[in-house]
Parts: sequence; C-alpha cells; structure tokens
Amino acid sequence: MKIIPLLKLKLKEREIVSNADLKQLQDLGSHAYKVYTIPKRKAGNRIIAHPSVKLKECQRQLVSILEVYLPVHKSSYAYTKGKSIKDNALVHSKSSYLLKMDFQDFFNSITPEILKQHVERLDGDLSTLDINNLKQLIFWNPSKKRHGKFILSVGSPISPFISNSIMYFFDERISAFCLKNKISYSRYADDLTFSTNIKNLLYIIPEEIKDLLNQEFNGNILLNDRKTIFSSKGHNRHVTGITINNDGDISLGRKRKRYVSSLVFRYINKQLHKDDLEHLIGMLSFCYSIEPDFLQRLTKKYKINVIDEFLRRGCMK
Repeated sequence: MKIIPLLKLKLKEREIVSNADLKQLQDLGSHAYKVYTIPKRKAGNRIIAHPSVKLKECQRQLVSILEVYLPVHKSSYAYTKGKSIKDNALVHSKSSYLLKMDFQDFFNSITPEILKQHVERLDGDLSTLDINNLKQLIFWNPSKKRHGKFILSVGSPISPFISNSIMYFFDERISAFCLKNKISYSRYADDLTFSTNIKNLLYIIPEEIKDLLNQEFNGNILLNDRKTIFSSKGHNRHVTGITINNDGDISLGRKRKRYVSSLVFRYINKQLHKDDLEHLIGMLSFCYSIEPDFLQRLTKKYKINVIDEFLRRGCMK
C-alpha cells in the first residue's frame, strides 16, 4: 500500500493541504486537536478531541484510500452507507430473547499497534515509515508527550472507519459462532446485540465474547459489564434506541412519542424556541423513518398536516 503518496496526490487535487502542511501536521500530531468535554447521557463526561480543519481533511482523504484495503464486516451497521439503526434493530425484531452488550471506552481503546496488527493480518504491505506516518495522522496523543500513548479520538472523521475495520475478524468469528448456534448478531459501533428464539441460550454469550476479545486484542478492548442486559418478550426490548414490541414490529416507544408530541404542541402554539426547531425537524425525520404512522396520528390530533408542514423545511426529503 502506498498510503502517503496517494494521500499527497488527493490533497494536491483538493488544494487544501500542501506537502509542507502535511509534514507539519505529522510533526504536530496531537497538538492539532481542540479538546473539550460533553456530558454523557446518564453520568459523567465524554472527552472530544476535534482535529483542526487541515488535519480533518487529511483524515477524510485517508478514509477514501484505506477503505479499499481495510474491510468492514457485514454485521456492522454503524457508519456504513446504506445501513441505519433501523436496519440494526430489524435484525432482532422477530426474536423472543435479547442480549445487549457494550464495549468500554471503545475508540480510546484502539491504538496504532492494534491497527498495525490488523493490517498485517490482512497481508497489507505497510512499511515502518507508513505506520509512523499513519500514527501521527490518525491517532491522538492526550498527554502530548513524546512517548505518550496514542489512541483513536472521539471527534475525528476517521475514527469510525478505523474502529469498524479493526473489529472485522472479531465480527467474523462471533458471527460464525452465532450462526452455528441459531443466534442473530449485529454490532452498531460499540453496541453488541444478540437475539434468539431459544430460551436461556444467550447466557453462553458473555464469556464467549470475553474469551474472543482476549484472543483478538490481548485484553486491550474490554466489555462494560454494567451495560450487559438480558431481556425478552413481555419486557421492554430496545435496540440502539428503537423499541421492539411483542408482535415483532419496531416502534418509537411511548416515551419518545410523548416527547415529540409535546414539541409539536409547542410549535403550533408558537411556544417552541427557534433554537429547538432544528431538533424537532430531526426528531420528525427519525419518526418518519421508524414509524411513519405516528406522524399521521399527530396530524389528526393537532389538526395540522405534520408531514407537509415540515417537508417544506427539509425534514423528510
């Protein structure tokens, strides 16, 4: 693989990053990131390391080069063209028993060494110089020290692709195991979902996953045991934010419906702040993709054609 020459060619075509800029970005490494925190959904904060404009362009072009060489498994549904959280949920919609698992600090667990091993396993021809260059352009060094640990950052446009590809052999092995045992499997970034119609079968999965992670990543990627959840029909079943009802249909869920309905009520009564309008449009677009009948019910309830009202605002193209 001739990664850096290809990158230079692409950047020259884009006329955004010169060869001198590229060399400077490689030398600057983690100094080319803006770091801040955002609150997590339940507790704590998430560290975001956002690359500079020029580094971000380098990373975007690297994705277009590397995706030719680095595969992503078909069981992966996040950051993949033509796939969505809806498709991920549909994998499990007809199963009675569900297991959800989660990786711990997924992006930040992925290092240049893991990428190097992955490339070598694919018989990729990368020199030591290539690896060092990619290390500087793809990974973030939080400590900014010369020998500090490099990791994937949350906030970089290349992190989703790299994380998806390095999981390829894990996804392949666990998919084969699940197929053999009549279990459905899908992965959405760091969310793992398993389902089956055979009672108690899913209890074999957690130890299998831990063993496989240890074999593939030597303990560098771990499960967050607190987020291991078993559920079944008769209980709330949710897959990446989508509810699966007892008939095997996917739904927005009552809580989200009430929330969206309240936003529409505030909108038609001119009580919705303009800053919240884009959020409402996004929520309605999501509703349209998951449960379009819900928008018809909103139209009837509020005597306003919700679809037409927001279609002209670019909600559902």
